[in-house]
Amino acid sequence: MGRLNKELGLGYGTGMMATSLLGSGIFVVPAVAASLAGADSLWAWLILMVLVLPVAFTFARLGRAFPHAGGAPHLIGRALGAPMEKLAAFLFLAVLPVGLPAMLTLTAGFWHALFPLSDSGDLLVQLGTLGLVLVLGSRKSGASGLIQLLIALAIIGLLATVWVSGDLLHEPLAILPPVEQVQWTALPAVLAVMFWCFVGLEAFTHMGEEFRNPERDFPLALLFGVLLAGFIYLACAMAVVKFGVFGDELTNTTSFPVLVAALLGEKGRWAAALVGYLACFASLNLYVQGFARLLWSMADEGKLPATLAQLNRNGSPFRALTWVIAACALCTLAAWLFKLPLEALMRYANGNFILVYLLAMVAGVKLLTGGYRWLALLASLLCLGVFVSLGLEAGYALVLGAAFVLMRRWRRRPTLVKGEM
Repeated sequence: MGRLNKELGLGYGTGMMATSLLGSGIFVVPAVAASLAGADSLWAWLILMVLVLPVAFTFARLGRAFPHAGGAPHLIGRALGAPMEKLAAFLFLAVLPVGLPAMLTLTAGFWHALFPLSDSGDLLVQLGTLGLVLVLGSRKSGASGLIQLLIALAIIGLLATVWVSGDLLHEPLAILPPVEQVQWTALPAVLAVMFWCFVGLEAFTHMGEEFRNPERDFPLALLFGVLLAGFIYLACAMAVVKFGVFGDELTNTTSFPVLVAALLGEKGRWAAALVGYLACFASLNLYVQGFARLLWSMADEGKLPATLAQLNRNGSPFRALTWVIAACALCTLAAWLFKLPLEALMRYANGNFILVYLLAMVAGVKLLTGGYRWLALLASLLCLGVFVSLGLEAGYALVLGAAFVLMRRWRRRPTLVKGEM
């Protein structure tokens, strides 16, 4: 069966990478981090930018050398064997019950900044957003790339307006608290939440096969997107801290529209809510498309039912996408019914993502050579440290991993007994 269309270049790729990192976090996570650590969270953003670079460089090198729609699980399987590929894919897909509801909660928060939504209205916004992802996913990948590039430019433009209107350009470093006054022991817990903003790296690896020139453009798009997103996050966090727009969950999810309204008036609130929703949608779109391509790739290679490998007339894995959307809708309903808190959902999802990152970095140690191998080793240690900082929330990923291993052994046991007979 033919592989996916090759329509992405450096510009669209950078836009997709940046918006995948900015989308569900840019206008909310800075407020969440500030509510946990105040102005000290600004130092956490700087630390996180440094920590994520080795991971990004390793992903860039792996994606350049082994472009494949299977993404991180494919890389893990290539280095560590088929069982580990299936484990990584399982962990990746197991993000759905916690990660997708968290993203949709963030997305719906921007509508709360405009309208007094009821619980039912909130659910309708979330399900409607999934419907838009399904429609866009039926089109060619170039359509997503163009839309997400425009959204990235809108985010930068709106944030620049806030900095100019809020007089943040004069001595911006004065917002940073002095080093000697920072409560450094509180930052690991904050970093564990903030890592949510950089979990688009593994989703982006699924798009490597759709670049026209993957060896040149894929690593550049990934690295440019990471750096751009990191500086934008820091700029947004500095504005949130300076104006004190953070607090409880509702305040955090509506913080940026409230800030823009205070600076620019009611039209600013609408602009911030619209851009914020589109940014979250862009990130959600890339995640869901990445999930769909993972299923498609595994089906195309005979690891899942062949029906999931069918492409529509636009060359999109629409059947796999439909299954992913259906699973997302069920998980969203469950999270809505049980009223699961946003911060807990983010931590649980981060556990799965970071564990997949850790496995991918270990794969990099095996697959890469020279300085890149040492970089992958450093990235492995950094991922391990962040995973430990999650504390009890890391248990979600560990329990899932243990359950997967036990299930595989249980399924193989009858075959082994039969062979012995």
